[in-house]
Amino acid sequence: MIKIFHVPGTRSVRVIWLCEELGIPYEVEQVSFSREFRMSPEWLAKNPVGKVPAMQDGDLTLFEAGAMVQYILDKYGEGRLQPVLNTPEHAKYLQWSWFAEATFARPLGEIVNHRREFSPELPEVVAEMKSRAHMCVAAIDKELANKEYIVDTFSAADIMLGYSMMLVDRLAHTDDYLHAAAYWQRLSERPACQTATKPIP
Repeated sequence: MIKIFHVPGTRSVRVIWLCEELGIPYEVEQVSFSREFRMSPEWLAKNPVGKVPAMQDGDLTLFEAGAMVQYILDKYGEGRLQPVLNTPEHAKYLQWSWFAEATFARPLGEIVNHRREFSPELPEVVAEMKSRAHMCVAAIDKELANKEYIVDTFSAADIMLGYSMMLVDRLAHTDDYLHAAAYWQRLSERPACQTATKPIP
């Protein structure tokens, strides 16, 4: 069974959300987000840069959430939640999936990192990161002008983007993009998203 090492609010949300959407069995083990735990030999054996999440499936261990999502789709998805390989739709699916992490989540993560290191924060630094994040929201907003999901029908690219939309809502909220706001509302109302984002008692 898939085992997801999870801290609420981190990128493990994407992996839990996907498993819920696919209806496949998985186990969640909540771990500490403390630096002491993340830098421990035990955790570094699972994630060599001391970040969260990690995932195990049998003898396989993965530490990059986007790779976990694609691995689960390819092994357990049975063609669900991604377009057919080698089609223009699949290319767009890959584009938006990678955009969600490499471009969109990056400035949001930098806001968190900056606030962890600087107290008080440097307003101009945070403003620059918010501006970069809002450019990403604008791109999503434009893409969604005439459709509900980023690649026509709901896919794992929406899960990848949904996590970043959750972050921007929390860290750099903007009301300037109505299509993107409605998109995040639709995603956040999905039962699988609600399961993945709820705090663990």
